[in-house]
Amino acid sequence: MGRHGRVAGWQVSEAGLTMMAGGRSGLLRTPSSPQQATFLELFFDLAFVFVIQRIALRITEQLARPGVADQWFALPAVGKTLLLLYPLTSAWTVAAWTTARLDPRRLPVQAVTIATMLGVLIMSAALPTAFHGGGLAFAVPYVVMQVGRYVVFEIMLRGHELQDNVTRQLVWFSLTGILWIAGALTHDQTRVVLWVAAAALEFLAARLGWPVPKLGARRATVWAAAGGHLADRYRQFLLIALGESVLALALAYTGGLYDVESTAAFVIGFATTVLLWRVYFYRAGQILADALAASNNPSHLGRVAAFAHWIMILGTIITAVGYELVIPHPLGYTMPAWVVVILGGPALFVAGRAHFEYVVFARVSRPRVVGVLILVLAAPLMLLLPPVLVSLTAALVLTGIAAADAVQARGKPLEAPSPPK
Repeated sequence: MGRHGRVAGWQVSEAGLTMMAGGRSGLLRTPSSPQQATFLELFFDLAFVFVIQRIALRITEQLARPGVADQWFALPAVGKTLLLLYPLTSAWTVAAWTTARLDPRRLPVQAVTIATMLGVLIMSAALPTAFHGGGLAFAVPYVVMQVGRYVVFEIMLRGHELQDNVTRQLVWFSLTGILWIAGALTHDQTRVVLWVAAAALEFLAARLGWPVPKLGARRATVWAAAGGHLADRYRQFLLIALGESVLALALAYTGGLYDVESTAAFVIGFATTVLLWRVYFYRAGQILADALAASNNPSHLGRVAAFAHWIMILGTIITAVGYELVIPHPLGYTMPAWVVVILGGPALFVAGRAHFEYVVFARVSRPRVVGVLILVLAAPLMLLLPPVLVSLTAALVLTGIAAADAVQARGKPLEAPSPPK
């Protein structure tokens, strides 16, 4: 059976994973295999500390350019950076699904994971120049990872009943690979258009089950088979994003003057990161695996949970960008794009966390909805305040949400998961 999944609107294939195991005995995870992230997976995730740092740095540099951050409509410049995040996230998801279905202690699985790690590092190194001279250095590793994987599976499964599933995805990734490479060979807006088209085609193909003439379409997900492991992997990646925000916070303060204003911005930033951690892990963040086990449709629930996690991760990255803007410049005029980043990062995180709460408990608590509304509606007023006070506003909203959680849970037993029917 072909398998596929969707993450934060970005869908990736898992068809080849079980196939590899079918081609070589002993590669599939067994019930006795560890469900927690292994050392190989943790090692692989180290590459994404660099990925997140590069993405955050590129957004910061875009907003620091003269004439960019002083208009609300400047954010499309940041959108180009977020476009680059798609293939990088897709690469992580494929690797996570590989080690969810296959035993990461086996040499072939380790080789595939390490090769993916190398490709991701090359892509990350090319991020600053991906829309200039580094287009090929960014696109080629991604295409090689995607197409090469299914070429190997096609050879291993020749004559096998599952070969059709690999063929479907090999066809689609070959087609989108042409767009990625063609975009890298062009310039300016043409490159953006071709890369957006490539990402959109991959998304649509995965959503439709990778349809190919004569072979039809087929879709499924790995969440039903390895939900506990994937829950641990997404939780781990969110921790990596929070860790990178701490790194960005410390580096921004290290390059400052250590005056009262910068120190205040640093303390507010640290409190904000702690609050993000608290808001996520308060109950729902700890029991996703239990929610999947209790669900009548763990495949769908897992896809929705993955989507919620990518929203929170993106919110964390944008929040880290806010630290890098505010700490060196705590006073003075707050530019419109800065307001969007400083308030938008926490708002996006809370919105993702509210969506995640619905996955686990089939409800959304009122403080999260109110918190997002306050952050959004307060944005125009923040133009009247210096950056450090805008940052303080976001921290106070997060404090209110965390306090409401604590009050609501006081004196009550821990709530069991009750996912949507």
